[in-house]
Amino acid sequence: MEKLTLSPETHTGLVTIAVSSLDRSLEYYQQSLGFQVLEQSAQSALLGAGDTALLALVEQEQAQPQPPHTTGLYHFAILVPSREDLAYVVLHLAQSRTPVEGMADHLVSEAFYLSDPDGNGIEIYRDRPRSEWPMKENEVQMANAPIDVDALLAEAQSQNRPWNGLPAGTRLGHMHLRVADIQKAEEFYHDLLGFDIMQSWRGALFVSAGGYHHHIGLNTWESQGAPPPPSNAVGLRFYTLQLPNDTELERIYERLQTTSYLVERNDAHTLALRDPFGNGLLVTSSPITTLAAVQAGLQ
Repeated sequence: MEKLTLSPETHTGLVTIAVSSLDRSLEYYQQSLGFQVLEQSAQSALLGAGDTALLALVEQEQAQPQPPHTTGLYHFAILVPSREDLAYVVLHLAQSRTPVEGMADHLVSEAFYLSDPDGNGIEIYRDRPRSEWPMKENEVQMANAPIDVDALLAEAQSQNRPWNGLPAGTRLGHMHLRVADIQKAEEFYHDLLGFDIMQSWRGALFVSAGGYHHHIGLNTWESQGAPPPPSNAVGLRFYTLQLPNDTELERIYERLQTTSYLVERNDAHTLALRDPFGNGLLVTSSPITTLAAVQAGLQ
């Protein structure tokens, strides 16, 4: 099969997750993390920063926790525009006593890790300039170095800027997924969809378009050989791969038509499918900006 290369303008878009209580989750995402509610119904809500939709929450009836040793969401990653913005987020987390589960300087970025009330993983991070990203033999070098949190908090405190939630320009930087097999993940995301491999390391694969450090992270750290979670578990319902135009969408659609993957066209601009591990994916040339579009993706 001829190698497909994704447009460098490709990026991740909105992510949709299932939660056990919409009210409880809205309180967490608004008060602790600074999301804004853009649209809401009885059982779902569309959240974002500024007027950009980033996250859809869908209340799952008879929800159960995601069982251990299953595929699905590892975390979704919210990218803020600058280090100063990250400092203000971290200061607010400290002041609101929101638990933080981890933090790391990844050389390409600085990141903080949390979990929502249902255990859905969240990363909030800022990127270093691309010129500072360490590279070796065409692979980006990432690590888990410590962050000077005191210096970061001091940067926010010195500016004395009021907390107004996530800033405009915040977006979904990447997705990190639990998969059952790294080789199958590479065949799907690299060989089939056309992502470039940016790093392969210790049971994990990081792929991207346009030279980004990673749009998709894939690991088997807790899920080697694992099945998908049950349909009523909380967690990932789908994430969005945002293409720049319909021409790019048709290229991928034609490619998928030559495989055994079940691909549905939600409309002229959106394809719905699942990766080999049951993770839902919408490939679209038109951003998802309404709950109606989210519901179409859940069908």
